[in-house]
Order: sequence, then structure tokens, then C-alpha cells
Amino acid sequence: MNNNWKQDPRLNSMDPNKIALLSEFAKKVETAPKNQLIQTLLALNLEAREKNVSFSDQETELLLSILSAGMSPAERKRMDTLKMISKSLISRSS
Repeated sequence: MNNNWKQDPRLNSMDPNKIALLSEFAKKVETAPKNQLIQTLLALNLEAREKNVSFSDQETELLLSILSAGMSPAERKRMDTLKMISKSLISRSS
């Protein structure tokens, strides 16, 4: 993944600390083995909670839109699946 997503003007309204955390997470996801992606995302979710950082639904949708822009249809489908899993996990923890 390249860092072009950081230049998206829609991120201008997002807290810089959140963008820094996302940048850190992007590096971790990029280096994680593909078969451990879900475990990595769960660990990142826990880390964000420990840092008292949460993303609104609108921020999450924006980020997914930005990050999926250069993806193939198959990659977008995987992202949609992860998004559904993530929403399920969030609703269970609420």
C-alpha cells in the first residue's frame, strides 16, 4: 500500500492523531501475513481502544472509500467482508 491515501483532502477534517494512528496501522497491516489479517485487525482495534481512539461511522466509511479506491473487485469484496465482521464485533462489544 502506498501513502497516497494520506493526501486525500477529505482527511483534512480528521484529527491528526487519528491519521497518525491510521498510518501506523497501515504499516502493520501491510507487513502482516495475509492469513493473519483478521487477527491483525482485531489487535489494532484493541490497540485503538487502549489509546481511547475511536472512529465514527462517517470516518470509517471515508477511510474505506479512500483505501479501496485502487483495489481490484476481489480485494473490495474482501474488504466488504472484513467490514461486516468488524461491525458484528463492534455490536457485540457495545
